[in-house]
Amino acid sequence: MQTYRHYLPGLKLSWSLTTILLVFISTLVQAQPSRKVVEVIVAPQHTDWTYTPGERADFKVQIIRNGLPVTNAKISYEIGLEQMPAEKTGILELKDGTATLEGIRYDKAGFIRCTVSTEVEGKTYRAWGTAGYAPDQIKPVVEMPGDFDEFWTKAKEQLAELPIDAKVTLMPEYCTGQIDVYHVSLQNIATSWRGTSRFYGMLSVPKAPGKYPAILGVPGAGVRAYYRDDRAAEGVIVFKVGIHGIPVNMDPEVYNDLGRGALSNYQINKLDDLDQYYYKRVYMGCVRAIDFIFSLPQFDGENLAVTGGSQGGALSIITAGLDNRVKYLAAFYPALCDVTGYLAGRAGGWPHMFKDFDAEKQPNWLKVAPYYDVVNFAKRLTMPGWYSWGYNDNVCPPTSMYAAYNSITAVKQLHPFQETAHWTFPEQQEMANAWLYEMLGVKK
Repeated sequence: MQTYRHYLPGLKLSWSLTTILLVFISTLVQAQPSRKVVEVIVAPQHTDWTYTPGERADFKVQIIRNGLPVTNAKISYEIGLEQMPAEKTGILELKDGTATLEGIRYDKAGFIRCTVSTEVEGKTYRAWGTAGYAPDQIKPVVEMPGDFDEFWTKAKEQLAELPIDAKVTLMPEYCTGQIDVYHVSLQNIATSWRGTSRFYGMLSVPKAPGKYPAILGVPGAGVRAYYRDDRAAEGVIVFKVGIHGIPVNMDPEVYNDLGRGALSNYQINKLDDLDQYYYKRVYMGCVRAIDFIFSLPQFDGENLAVTGGSQGGALSIITAGLDNRVKYLAAFYPALCDVTGYLAGRAGGWPHMFKDFDAEKQPNWLKVAPYYDVVNFAKRLTMPGWYSWGYNDNVCPPTSMYAAYNSITAVKQLHPFQETAHWTFPEQQEMANAWLYEMLGVKK
């Protein structure tokens, strides 16, 4: 580590309170949604929610209150290909609070979704269930550019010319008896004439002397602060990074303002320019984070994993595809997968920039997007990977995620939790951590 500075002690109390709040909020974002007074339950008739092309998927619907069906509940429903206009709609009264809706047939690989809403005492409740048709046969729409490898090799060479220039600040208010925590700033490429940028993260290191494996944690979409990662107490270095080139230890209101202002819609910022698209600096920042981990005297020099969900799931695959120093990856519901799927009449990945695409207004988007699509990095993976998502995900469509997953030729394992949308059960997180610990040789 090159530069150590202590944070201002006068801010210790306020940051401790902020930490408690933000960690709580972060947990809510990833966890199962809270229950509501009225529950709408929609599920395909097959127990695994999976069908053979040509079959008809019917859906069981229940409206529940106080654990019992709501009698005479009136529902509206739509059935169709996920993220596409409905092929079948209707209104139905559920005399005993339950019904089976006759669905539609689908003769290809993909996903059919049934969305149901009901109004109780003036409030609308909504849920959906999704049937998968031969998901392991879904092929990507996006194609690999002929100079894909050349483009990213050049970008990594550009990064390698820059010193890491690590600035590492001890954060005593986050440290524990077992963990030291540091705010880290690294030098990164810029995607503008300004020359260079910075890449920030929060490093959690076991206090006990020794050599440890490491986990690079890459973030979901948005703008936020980062804090201690208690997995370091288990005997693993954890480096959680932000992607926006701003410190990750500022007041939460700063991030709120940036998210609503300068960083709003960053996902499509300069998508018309191959070299200036927002994610180029982000992808290289993740490689730079690996450079930093390998510079740590506490790192064992070999055992490195990368993990994240949503945008972080995408960055896990992308980082591993760019840098074979990554030995393992665990990705939840990856974004940025097969984003041009909409142009083939099916769901594309988050951030859905091609859902209402106008080629006249954005003539270069189609040229640039394939260089940044998860599918093309997935094809480059060589290390074992652990993956998990749900059929009900309405942010990162399962069609897009399977398009990427089916492109992977490396050792892989998928754990679908069909009913989950853009969230995880605690058991999924436990499974991922257990797998990562086993791969990294972490002994609990």
